[in-house]
Amino acid sequence: MWNERYASEEYMYGTEPNAFLAEHAAMLKGPVLSLAEGEGRNAVFLASLGLEVLGVDSSDVGLDKAQALAGKKGVKIQTEVADLAEFEPQENHYAAVVSIFAHLPGSIRRRLYPLVEKSLKPGGIFLLEAYTEEQLPRKTGGPKDLDMLMSKAKIEQDFANYEPVLLRVLEREVQEGQLHTGLASVIQFIGRKKA
Repeated sequence: MWNERYASEEYMYGTEPNAFLAEHAAMLKGPVLSLAEGEGRNAVFLASLGLEVLGVDSSDVGLDKAQALAGKKGVKIQTEVADLAEFEPQENHYAAVVSIFAHLPGSIRRRLYPLVEKSLKPGGIFLLEAYTEEQLPRKTGGPKDLDMLMSKAKIEQDFANYEPVLLRVLEREVQEGQLHTGLASVIQFIGRKKA
């Protein structure tokens, strides 16, 4: 499905970074792991700040576009084609992990997030923005599956071992390419791995 979605020459979610990520990027140090990186807009942005970034995605088509975008912007990123249902990040390696609209079924989250926690160095940052369950009836982006949408309760459960720096649910205008456009209900989370 994602290879089909990314097959167009156009960048489906645009080439600018996610606004929440850009707002808090100063908190991040490298190396950074970006989950479900897609066409590279966030990895390329982080690389432009001088951070080492690995973008992981199941779509080789998306990651090819990510590398093309990096070349166009004159930065280097690493990419890895991987199914997040099977991906195993390197332990105690990353200073930050970002998850921008990386909506996963609960069964995959329960497997992946503990591995991500192990991949973070002590004091490392996990930064996430996702659509909330309230987004389900809207036509402004996000999956049409309640299990894949997030809530405060899901965040608190999935990231119980982190020190919360920020956790909020809000409505905001999302303008990211043609597929994330309009007023949306989102959850934003920044957690620090306890030392």
